[in-house]
Amino acid sequence: MMSHKTYKSAMVLAMTLIFTAPLYNVTPAQSASKPLVDLSVKTKGIMDAPSAFEKAKNGELLLLDIRSPQEWKETGTGSVAKRVSMHQPGFLQKLDALTGNDKSKPVALICATGGRSNWLQGELVKRGYTNIIDVSEGMLGSSTGPGWLKRGLPIVKE
Repeated sequence: MMSHKTYKSAMVLAMTLIFTAPLYNVTPAQSASKPLVDLSVKTKGIMDAPSAFEKAKNGELLLLDIRSPQEWKETGTGSVAKRVSMHQPGFLQKLDALTGNDKSKPVALICATGGRSNWLQGELVKRGYTNIIDVSEGMLGSSTGPGWLKRGLPIVKE
């Protein structure tokens, strides 16, 4: 029998493949045949939620909440985060608009528990972005930290 953690990881992977394949003009089957993260590509690592909040508040980085609009409605978003869902068409164009087409601009990604932000970090690095940071504890918490909400960081609910 599959553990809850394994099941959750499998579901995140499946949903990521299904919802993000259209962003990159590939089918889910094509995505599944390739490694999700090219380990030869260097990324900029991870950051905890309080650090991401402070750096975004001070204008040192752009913080993107990449979850779905439904998730934003359920929990709110970080007060300093821009809502740019990886599940909706035009994600890369919206990212480029927010960064002024500067692929070296520091961008931190936050999702629910760090699975999607970690995956997307690798995908963006493959596409030439050089300063992508994963807020790995996410909004809800993970093994890397309690998450934005449990830390009591400010949110905006709409």
